[in-house]
Amino acid sequence: MAAPILSLRDIDLHWGADPVLDHLELHIGDNDRLCLIGRNGAGKSTLLKVIAGLIEPEGGERWVQPGTRVAYLPQEPDASGYASLYDYIVGGLPVDEQDQTYRADVLVEDLDINADATPDSASGGELRRAALARTLIGEPELLLLDEPTNHLDINIIQWLEDYLKTWRGAMVMISHDRTFLNNLATACLWLDRGKIRRLEDGFQSFEAWQDKVVAEEAEAMKKLDKVIKEETRWSVEGISARRTRNQGRLRRLYALRDERRNAVKATGQVSITLAGADKSGKTVIEAKNISKAYDGRTLFEDFSIRINRGDRIGIIGPNGAGKSTLLKVLIGDLEPDSGTVKIGTKLETVIIDQKRAALKDDMTVKDALTGGRGNYVHIGDEARHFATYMKEFLFKPENANTPVSALSGGERNRLLIASNFAKPSNLMVLDEPTNDLDMDTLDLLEEVLADYKGTIILVSHDRDFLDRVVTSSIVMEGDGTAVEYAGGYSDYKAQKALSAAPEKLEAKEKTPKEKLVSIDAAPKKKASKLSYKDQRELDGLPAEIEALNTKIAQMEAEISDPALYTKNPDRFAALTKEIGAARDHLDEREMRWLELEELKDQLSG
Repeated sequence: MAAPILSLRDIDLHWGADPVLDHLELHIGDNDRLCLIGRNGAGKSTLLKVIAGLIEPEGGERWVQPGTRVAYLPQEPDASGYASLYDYIVGGLPVDEQDQTYRADVLVEDLDINADATPDSASGGELRRAALARTLIGEPELLLLDEPTNHLDINIIQWLEDYLKTWRGAMVMISHDRTFLNNLATACLWLDRGKIRRLEDGFQSFEAWQDKVVAEEAEAMKKLDKVIKEETRWSVEGISARRTRNQGRLRRLYALRDERRNAVKATGQVSITLAGADKSGKTVIEAKNISKAYDGRTLFEDFSIRINRGDRIGIIGPNGAGKSTLLKVLIGDLEPDSGTVKIGTKLETVIIDQKRAALKDDMTVKDALTGGRGNYVHIGDEARHFATYMKEFLFKPENANTPVSALSGGERNRLLIASNFAKPSNLMVLDEPTNDLDMDTLDLLEEVLADYKGTIILVSHDRDFLDRVVTSSIVMEGDGTAVEYAGGYSDYKAQKALSAAPEKLEAKEKTPKEKLVSIDAAPKKKASKLSYKDQRELDGLPAEIEALNTKIAQMEAEISDPALYTKNPDRFAALTKEIGAARDHLDEREMRWLELEELKDQLSG
């Protein structure tokens, strides 16, 4: 690695008697793109503040290369003291560059910020975008980003990814957004029990590497004291075990998507009759030709959908597109301007909204889970002892009487999820459930939703979460339309790309092969069919595509083996890369088939 621009040497920091950072060593190079990973409570945000110089460690040294500018984005921005969001953004400029306010103008436009809004009147999302602009405006050599995608919609997250891909400096990121980390991180920092381990590879390789390290450490720990070994198991092994179980759940999700796909006649149209493979045979929600406008703007128009028991529906779109409004119309909280919504019978609904119903500070963890009624949590017909239920949500039983006021933000979110899932329900409605969740809690939420036996409707901007949870996606582009696509976010993008391919073909310049076809046909008459070479390629593409699909299916079957993580981590990592390459090749072959079919139609027409 090149000479570092910032180093931490022998850093010590404690919370009470417990070490948070224990003789920690960290060096950041001028082109590093690092994701900082660790379980909830490991001290990730604290470490980021130490790197930023906002917390003074009890021991050790923080060194910064002279002339290096460091900018820090906190989880909870504070714009108090500024008259407007514009002033807050401009405040991020270096002292000697305060006159270069044009930088603020560019970021305000790109991030869709109401620059004249006061900090008190701004929404959480707008304040977050303003804080992001303030962090970027000074063009620092080192960016420190703590959950940068929180409260951002998908469009802004993608803008941020594109912006950071061209960033010339270094960055350290804490994020629960796997897609964001996959697209940006080139190395990983794992903060575990006060120490840093570094992986010189992207986030996509982290989990396999982490499992390997855990397995090696567990073997070494056999020789140590039982108490130490149990503490180690608590801190790391639970994550690995949950990930292994999730492989089977993902396979079940794919099966559910196939069922949902069979129920969708075509893009944007839903089968009104029950599909033959429908397990329940009962309707949860049926909306026909519904429309809704707000303040003179159409949010959605003439939208129809039938949601059956067991469906997992995601609602996707930019902020202001009307996602929450559509959700409220579907569950009967709002009347549509036109059309009808029929709600199924015998529904018991649990709603977790964006604002999250506040837990009382003087309530204990146990009381929040049991409702203050005894020692058992009742989930449907099943009663679980509160201590067992606590452990499922990553709480230690000895913390049963801990007051809510003493919990961290991540722990409060976990407790809120646990208490809501303890309520009897067969319809779960979640509006932005991943906001402010750490990665451990997000993993847990995915696991609980995978086991949920009822129907799920959720609004989310987290692309990976949508891919892992939903069977069908309602996409609102912000132009007054709502269209249903089978599958998650990635499925929606793939289907949209395929449906747009013919239009793109008409607009783009001819490829060299297409030009050869024209030359072969000139000058006497226009070609009425493909050239021999292109026709032969077209004839062979279906078999080639089928072979690629078979190969991908075989590799996915192998990688879904839960034992593969621990038995052969190198094979797992290799398979991950092979599957990605095979999918890219499949996309290229399918696009070539579309090009040749389109050309064939044009020539014959």
